[in-house]
Amino acid sequence: MAQQKVVVITGASSGIGEATARLLGQRGYRVYGGARDPSRAKQISGVKFGALDVTSDESVASFVAWVLAETGKIDVLVNNAGVSLVGPVENTSVNEAAKLFDVNVFGPLRMIRAVLPSMRNARSGLIINISSVLGFLPAPFMGLYASSKHAIEGLSESLDHEVRDFNVRVVLVEPTFTNTNLDVNAATTEAPLGVYARQAEATTKTVLAQIKSAPSPTIVADKILAAIEGPYKMRQPVGGQATLLSRLRRFMPAKAVDSSLRKTFGFGKG
Repeated sequence: MAQQKVVVITGASSGIGEATARLLGQRGYRVYGGARDPSRAKQISGVKFGALDVTSDESVASFVAWVLAETGKIDVLVNNAGVSLVGPVENTSVNEAAKLFDVNVFGPLRMIRAVLPSMRNARSGLIINISSVLGFLPAPFMGLYASSKHAIEGLSESLDHEVRDFNVRVVLVEPTFTNTNLDVNAATTEAPLGVYARQAEATTKTVLAQIKSAPSPTIVADKILAAIEGPYKMRQPVGGQATLLSRLRRFMPAKAVDSSLRKTFGFGKG
């Protein structure tokens, strides 16, 4: 049983965030879940929900101040809130890309900046950033989403060096496709697919098939719990497929990885 550690989870009203809040609440953690509309969140024992928009400096500051006022500390931050975007890089507007990065990259940055002073003062803390297999192995037609996860990976590595002397560590949890609304209902770029239509539609069909047979968010929640309670390891792929892909990326020749990706997503040789 956890000794009433305080955990903050962003995007906690559905998917991976909800599954994690539920599991940690059951394990005795004091969980504070952030949601854009807390009234729509399901009631979970051991979990308090508060209004949180990670794209707003004011909302982030208010939420963190509320948690600290109630508890005096934040032991663990789980940066889970995220959005997806599917479409050709050429068709992605700067505005679409900016909105995605505002949630997926600047959102975690806002949360990290807000919680770090209390963690440093306590000389204790853990920041868990939800990345993705696409953070180290990009997929076609998910260029901007993959870019945002690459950014989170780089930010996390740099941050871990900076805060380690304060006994604060950073972890990357890297799921592959998960059966959540985020993956199933991913937004698409507004511009018509044009010359990319045939391949984009074939790739999307392949991805959706993988999502429908993908594990539930509970597998990611289990990994987050293990990251909190187990020995430290920065990169933590979720499940056998993600672990295999991580190893292939590290040890397979680049040409073989490239060919395998193209085959997976229905591209010809090239």
